[in-house]
Amino acid sequence: MSGSAHQGGGDLVIPADTPVHRMAPAPKIVATVLFIVAVAFTPSRIFWPFLWYAFVLAVAVALARLPILTLVRRLVVEVPFLLFTVLLPFTGGGPEIRVLGLPLSLNGLQAAAMIILKATFGLLATGVLAATTSLPEIITGFEQLRMPRVLTVIASFMVRYLELLVAELNRLRTARACRGGNPRWLWHVKDVAGCLGAMFLRTLERGERVHVAMLSRGFDGRLPPASTGTLPAVRVWLAAAILPALAGAGSITAAVMT
Repeated sequence: MSGSAHQGGGDLVIPADTPVHRMAPAPKIVATVLFIVAVAFTPSRIFWPFLWYAFVLAVAVALARLPILTLVRRLVVEVPFLLFTVLLPFTGGGPEIRVLGLPLSLNGLQAAAMIILKATFGLLATGVLAATTSLPEIITGFEQLRMPRVLTVIASFMVRYLELLVAELNRLRTARACRGGNPRWLWHVKDVAGCLGAMFLRTLERGERVHVAMLSRGFDGRLPPASTGTLPAVRVWLAAAILPALAGAGSITAAVMT
């Protein structure tokens, strides 16, 4: 179950033979989470720790031999989630400064900058993890960390069938284009709705077929035991803990100095 379900998934891995790529997934997951926690707990209006976080991430990127431009391009996914920060300089209240003739709240500017920095560094950390660890390995790492089995199985199926759903959507788009459909304007919303409806029905039918196939192979509603193997050696955990420990030291120092 674990092996077959973990195949596929459209990984973001950047292939390389480095110590970071070869490291077991569980320590990398824990290190990433601890780094993000250290960044999240950085005191407000204290910006110098982010230079330290940048250095820590730069060390990880250098060890993994990852292309900087690729990681930066992947930050585009956070843009829609940060659009609301544009309003903070206008609604933050408190002292104001003028930029190009516009009165902007100093508190709002600081809050917006802090949100953007924390989100960006958190996304960069997860980007390093995704670039050095495949999705099946990440799921295996969560299994080793004793995450509830039902969650890892759901994630495994999601990873396995995501590519199938994307391929199905591409086939629907091709079929629509062959029939003259080219939904670019608002009045073409009917075509888009029809495509989404067909996608939903085909996904539901595929899920039913998979469920029937599982039942025919003896699935009785109980999940099989996870074959997670053994956790990595202590030295691997210590190696993985170095970078989040450095980030935590910067966060604690900033908290003490405030």
